[in-house]
Amino acid sequence: MRNRILVICSFLFMLPFTSYSNQGDKKFSLTIHVDNLRNSKGIVQFALYNKNGSIPDENYKKCYKLMKAKITNGASVITFSDIPLGRYAVNIFHDENSNGKIDKGFILPKEGLGFSNFKTIGFSNRPSFSKTSFDLNADKTLKLTIVYM
Repeated sequence: MRNRILVICSFLFMLPFTSYSNQGDKKFSLTIHVDNLRNSKGIVQFALYNKNGSIPDENYKKCYKLMKAKITNGASVITFSDIPLGRYAVNIFHDENSNGKIDKGFILPKEGLGFSNFKTIGFSNRPSFSKTSFDLNADKTLKLTIVYM
């Protein structure tokens, strides 16, 4: 009887620690929607970031994952799968000529850009990882706004 009580107490003591240790092993999906694109030319590039200081990243060399999607009727959607628990930010880019780079006029981009948590972009409202990031601790769907300069 004493051994049975000892086993039950040990199990109850260890139960909270097992549930916390498994939390970091969970994987989630992140679905990103963008609509109101000015046309259906080219593709939309979706970049997922997971590190402070990784945004801005004009050449997409600091991103955690990068995916591209077709445009249908001025909208595009993508799902990142198997993403670990953590803090993330998203950058979207309407690559109208599908050349893989942000084409610019004098200074500003000619093609559309967007970031998580951002509705507008400007000299006084510049994106950074801290401003654009969010916690991913469950499956999530975001609707992002594309901004044309």
